[in-house]
Amino acid sequence: VQLQASGGGLVQPGGSLRLSCAASGGIFSINTMGWYRQAPGKERELVATRTNGGTTNYADSVKGRFTISRDNAKNTVYLQMNSLKPEDTAIYYCNAGLWGSGLLIYDYWGQGTLVTVSS
Repeated sequence: VQLQASGGGLVQPGGSLRLSCAASGGIFSINTMGWYRQAPGKERELVATRTNGGTTNYADSVKGRFTISRDNAKNTVYLQMNSLKPEDTAIYYCNAGLWGSGLLIYDYWGQGTLVTVSS
């Protein structure tokens, strides 16, 4: 599975951005797609995930501000980010994986896209 992320950039606090992640090659083998992020000096953390069945999961820090969605026809997952804060600044990574019984069996990572929230 290849993942191509895009949409990062510089935005002022309170602004919005939409990230996109296009998946190709063997996508039938995954059941969850999502976004993680890594800020400077910090560990990578979950932002949001969405299963093939439509179940979503969000980090507490982004609930109510970020929305994950998927266009099945385009094999693309989106992350709409509103009311951005400086602490949202990070490299955002697209992830696609196969989960079974609550355990990750395998996953794939995109190349990351930088989001900078600053005035």
